[in-house]
Amino acid sequence: MTSRIIIFDDNQERLNSVAMLLNLSSAFICTGMFGNANNLLADITASRPDLVLMDIDMPGVNGIEATKMIRTHFDALPVIMQTNFEDDERIFDSLRAGANGYLLKKTSPERFLESLKEAFDGGAPMTGSIATRVLRYFASETAAKKDYKLTEREKQILAFLTQGYSYKLIAAECNISYNTVNNHIRNIYDKLYVNSATEAISLAIRERLV
Repeated sequence: MTSRIIIFDDNQERLNSVAMLLNLSSAFICTGMFGNANNLLADITASRPDLVLMDIDMPGVNGIEATKMIRTHFDALPVIMQTNFEDDERIFDSLRAGANGYLLKKTSPERFLESLKEAFDGGAPMTGSIATRVLRYFASETAAKKDYKLTEREKQILAFLTQGYSYKLIAAECNISYNTVNNHIRNIYDKLYVNSATEAISLAIRERLV
């Protein structure tokens, strides 16, 4: 099944290159390219995407504001933020707004497509340097540690997840199949009472589970 993706970015060259990359992949198709998010709700309704690629800095409605609107009107629609910047304020404002992942625009095409597949599997793809900043941020907060009855394997996989590892890399590190990783992560979600990798990572680091 081909997944429908739309792109919001005020850089026309970037729009064209990402759309071409998606359309050359058998897994994705670009069904909309928009230079701003000023008509966000109408654009999403018309293009019926399965996932949104959102630039942070755009004229008018910026990417963070747009993500908040998507969460209000299209709650289950995954949003992956794209930017050239790594500063903490943008990262955490994006995650608080409800973004499912945060990728730098310099991410390699191979890793970029792999990250989109992760998002459709319920993951929270993040560029490695971004994941490190998220780790440091939540590690600075204190909270009581609870027993969520995670197995040692689940703790191991959760630790890799917080480090920004893809499902594919986790499978290789643990010497198990991709599907087994997926099953473990769904079990982790159930035990932590969360619905996404972003929530699992936040809880794991905040409560020092890894």
